[in-house]
Amino acid sequence: MPGLPARTARRRAVLRGAAAAGATALGAAACGPGGRPAASPTPTAPVDLGPPDAVPVGGARLYRDDRVVVYREADDTYKAFSAVCTHQGCVLTKVVRTTGECPCHGSRFDVTTGKVVRGPAQAPLPPVPVRAEGGRLVAGPEGKGAKAADGA
Repeated sequence: MPGLPARTARRRAVLRGAAAAGATALGAAACGPGGRPAASPTPTAPVDLGPPDAVPVGGARLYRDDRVVVYREADDTYKAFSAVCTHQGCVLTKVVRTTGECPCHGSRFDVTTGKVVRGPAQAPLPPVPVRAEGGRLVAGPEGKGAKAADGA
């Protein structure tokens, strides 16, 4: 640094680097709203998403409250992914055709594969098990009784 002894300049550079590393670690550990740890990005229990025909063939539907996005390939073929952005944990706010959009930093995801279309996110959306059973669309692990959902 101009005007500072070399030792002082090196010390300041080291301290700045340590402070930046600490801030990065804090951001990674607390990416939920308000600095709280984020909840699991995928359902930990079965979630009833409603009637299967609410997802159009060849289209997708965002179940924002349940943090799941479902794509329907064919009549009885569904794929689901977490709707929690892998960048900093924001929940997607909309799906345009087959692209899920994150409101926080502009990441975009292909909801047919979960892959990142545009960053800053680098990791794909995690897959979520989904199935049609008993006239209902159920996301999450297999288990007794699905939590009722309002849909989005």
